[in-house]
Amino acid sequence: MADRPRRRRLRRTLLAALVTFAVAVPVSGAARPAAVPAPAPTVLGPLRDAGPAALEERYAVSRRDIRAAGRVADGHGDLKRAASLRAMAAPGRQFLSFDGRDGGRSVEVVGELSTARRVAVLVPGAGLGLDAYGRLRRGALALQRELGEGGAVVAWLGYRSPATVSPASLTEGRAAEAAPGLRALVDGLSATLPGARVTLLCHSYGSVICARAASGTTADAIVLYGSPGTGARDVASLRTGARVWAGRSGGDWIGRVPHVRVRLPFVATVGFGTDPVADRFGAEVFDAGDGGHSDYLLPGSRSLTNLARIVSGRAPLEASHA
Repeated sequence: MADRPRRRRLRRTLLAALVTFAVAVPVSGAARPAAVPAPAPTVLGPLRDAGPAALEERYAVSRRDIRAAGRVADGHGDLKRAASLRAMAAPGRQFLSFDGRDGGRSVEVVGELSTARRVAVLVPGAGLGLDAYGRLRRGALALQRELGEGGAVVAWLGYRSPATVSPASLTEGRAAEAAPGLRALVDGLSATLPGARVTLLCHSYGSVICARAASGTTADAIVLYGSPGTGARDVASLRTGARVWAGRSGGDWIGRVPHVRVRLPFVATVGFGTDPVADRFGAEVFDAGDGGHSDYLLPGSRSLTNLARIVSGRAPLEASHA
């Protein structure tokens, strides 16, 4: 009985946040420029060959598509997008696919995928698109360095990431759209890299996508970190054979987000339910250090060390109680 007032307060908090977002976001959005146009990309199809020659061909095609999108962005007058795309098209960058339309989609490889024995697929959360792509890239580089030889990182920006403060970041709509593409990528990696260990690293809203993609996935492990919840009640509800881990840093504001799900009439179900680090969720919890919400892949951090250990199939370091 004592839990009922608490649950009511959590629901009121979540509903108040939704109302605030619904009012604030359209107003702020009105001041933003229109979506940056981009040409249709080359149709590459799913990954069917991870040999060096086949990968280099895909990388070259995607590089041309990125440069074409950059020219259109430059002509449109969006200097920020054009600069971001120029960086993405630099020699040595390795994109399995790219689509600059509708906010942009991309899948980048850091490391040598053809010889990788450990592959981490980074699934980012809200507020990360082509204009802020450098953040995802920096995290992928740090993780690949931590993994060392035989490790590769796939930075998967395969969906229209919602704004951090928006109604879309409180519902599963974008995750439901994104999940089939993520599952297809993981299936392709597993099929073309037999024997390689594939791990999904799911940050923030990305954990909602991973939960949607979990059923039947060929991934060896799913790691939920900085998560607001997944939309699933517990690990059993994910219906996956993958090993499920969860972690949250001590300084992460996401820990204060109400872990409830509320169905609003004529709108959607808002919120993502059970906290993945809670005992009742049933994930294996790892020490993610004391960083903030965007610090999980910082070089030298406990969270980065333990994420790399999980990707490598090793036990994470335990928290020190000294």
